[in-house]
Amino acid sequence: MSLHDDAVLVLKSLNSCEDQDELRQTYLDHLSAHPDGMWKACEAGHLTASALVVDPERGRVLLTLHKKLNMWLQMGGHCEPGDATLRDAALREATEESGIPGLTLLPVGPVRLDRHPIPAPCNWHLDVQYAALAPGGAVEAISEESLDLRWFAYDEVAGVADESVVRLMERTRAAL
Repeated sequence: MSLHDDAVLVLKSLNSCEDQDELRQTYLDHLSAHPDGMWKACEAGHLTASALVVDPERGRVLLTLHKKLNMWLQMGGHCEPGDATLRDAALREATEESGIPGLTLLPVGPVRLDRHPIPAPCNWHLDVQYAALAPGGAVEAISEESLDLRWFAYDEVAGVADESVVRLMERTRAAL
């Protein structure tokens, strides 16, 4: 099965959620129209995979200060040819950008979808967002993609991150 096929199956199997159903259909329509819709080279936009790293025992999330956007965000990015599934891509990105080995994704699958504009030539990221649990005693290590990496208490996130990250955190907490 290709990564494209996996993405279609994942999107079709997402639990119905009123505020995400239309967006899910947008993702499915995009993949139907663009066989290359998983890859950065697709200028009409492409799917990306991300994961919010959480430490529920301490009530906190790990965010990265993105080097290009200068915004506090969850870990994530482009799919790569070695990614067999969206889960693989999200877990790889979270591990690379957090520096934390042993992350595990919540078994519920994606917790949220978020479509956001990006500079040309790509135009759109259609992000499939997961949640990753940090193992006990996890120590983060900043990657070259970040300006900073920091743990934030749940109630601090709204003060540093945009609304999409806040919604992702809310959905993650509900899934825990």
